[in-house]
Amino acid sequence: MCAIFGMVNLAGRPLRHPGVAPSMGTALGHRGPDGSGRFERAHVIIASERLRINDLASRGDQPFSACEDRVVLACNGEIYNADELRERFDAHPYRSSSDVEPLLPLYLDRGPAAPDDVDGMFALAVWDDRSSRLTLARDRAGEKPLYYCRHGDEVWFASELQALLLHPELSREPDATAIGQYHALGYVPEPRTPFLRVRKVPAGSVLELDAGGERLHRYWDPYALASAPAANEADAEELDRLLEKAVTRQLQSDVPVGVFLSGGLDSALIASLAAQHSPPESLESFTASFEARSYDEADVADRVARRFGIRQNRVVVNEDSLRTAFDALLAGPAEPLADPALLPTYLLAQRARERGVIVVLGGEGADELFGGYPTYLGHALTPWLRALPSPLKRLAGRMAALLPASRQKVPLETLVKRLLAECDREFLERHLTWFGTGLLLQSEPAPPPEAASLLPAGLDDVRSAMLLDYVTYLRDNLLPKIDRATMLCSVEARAPFLDRDLARFAFALPRSAKIRRFQTKWLLKKAARARLPHDIIDRRKRGLSVPIADWLDGGLRGEVDRLLEPGRLQRQGIVDAATVSRLVAEHRAKQANHARPLWTALTFQRWLEHWAPELNP
Repeated sequence: MCAIFGMVNLAGRPLRHPGVAPSMGTALGHRGPDGSGRFERAHVIIASERLRINDLASRGDQPFSACEDRVVLACNGEIYNADELRERFDAHPYRSSSDVEPLLPLYLDRGPAAPDDVDGMFALAVWDDRSSRLTLARDRAGEKPLYYCRHGDEVWFASELQALLLHPELSREPDATAIGQYHALGYVPEPRTPFLRVRKVPAGSVLELDAGGERLHRYWDPYALASAPAANEADAEELDRLLEKAVTRQLQSDVPVGVFLSGGLDSALIASLAAQHSPPESLESFTASFEARSYDEADVADRVARRFGIRQNRVVVNEDSLRTAFDALLAGPAEPLADPALLPTYLLAQRARERGVIVVLGGEGADELFGGYPTYLGHALTPWLRALPSPLKRLAGRMAALLPASRQKVPLETLVKRLLAECDREFLERHLTWFGTGLLLQSEPAPPPEAASLLPAGLDDVRSAMLLDYVTYLRDNLLPKIDRATMLCSVEARAPFLDRDLARFAFALPRSAKIRRFQTKWLLKKAARARLPHDIIDRRKRGLSVPIADWLDGGLRGEVDRLLEPGRLQRQGIVDAATVSRLVAEHRAKQANHARPLWTALTFQRWLEHWAPELNP
């Protein structure tokens, strides 16, 4: 695990600003505090900052090169099938036992098609001087980030956006579409960033750049996988086998491994398998313990840890610790993200690092692949609600409106009100509204993510929702959240549910294996019953939520007044100032819980001050 960055002149001319490279490395140092490496020629710099996970010696530091230094490779991530690749290319003169080095002979054999043979999470850069070609690639789900900018005959790339912002020629012209999408969704969908000239390499893709142009190839096509006829049976034993294989692979490490443990099914299942395949008493877990009791699941997580002999660490989350995390995260990665769970995730990673745990496993991906969100039930119920007589629907709406606004975790009244209010909308509008922030822009509405236009025809609403969440919400919100929070603390996060074989299995399941009657994650829960207590499996989904609603009225009240002041918002001309003022007033009067849109707006304003003050008139 590390950060990668570099600059290449595709025409072979000297780089215009090679001296910026050390500053780029410093900006990414938190991702790789254990070692540095740089390959440098007049027209190319390929570099990395290394967090040593496998082969802790300096011989494993990147980049790696071959063909008399004419092919240079750097990779951020973990390669889970490195041993198989090493055996396949056993004649290569390896200098280390690093999991990354086998990618070099793989590239020499397969060229830009190499990522298709890789099982892991990775962001990869290869400079091939033989063809004057730069190849950039990312893993299938998008666990590892990679940003790039092409400026004339030069390409600059980095694991995080702030390293590119150091380049003196990089334009900070804003991407109005991306900023609008952020306000509507709470994140910026790939391939966009807040800056028009900087883009993300799409997940599951290989990008080739040379003097003749750019070519993008998708080696992982979730749209095709999801739209293919169901090929797998609802086989709980096969699911358990694949998940166990994934966890076993992802436990490979020369440093201590732990688990982020909530009170939910996904992390408990990962913890049970990790404990089974770890030395006794060697595994540690980390759980957020909230002072707000309705948000706290630490007692449930404690029970899971005791059951499997895991050393449990409770991490207290209160307004003071949230403020510390808020400030640290806004000064770190230079892209806004409005998921409040970013804050406690950072606190968990901080504690893990303090305990000497450098790798953590989590449950990301289980909801999107196996049908875990309440919105999927909402889509399943929509045809029934639409069929109700209009007077009955109006009566149900009026009754739901009488439910008092709640600030508890995952309030049922919010789910009911949203379901009734949006059931007559078409699928895409309905789904983006349920997952959206509710903020209104000053001008026209923000367009949906580009991924939405690729949804295959013929999928029912439930399967379309799961696919859309996999290629947007998971990829652009949840995975950046875990990557930023952990890497800022020099901790590596892994997601066994996103294993290549397990994901293929999930995509090929019929809808009934995921959503059955009023039960989410039907097959995953069936598989879990051999490992977990029923009360853990059947608990209502809660997720890692944060008591933002009260914090906005408490310790952040002054920030809300300053940053969401109507005149300031009117001068910017991005969001509708009158709407924001109304949301603030209703929230403070406890007439409604508007924490989601207000947090989204507040986070953007803080980001604006730190990273793009020139956009704030």
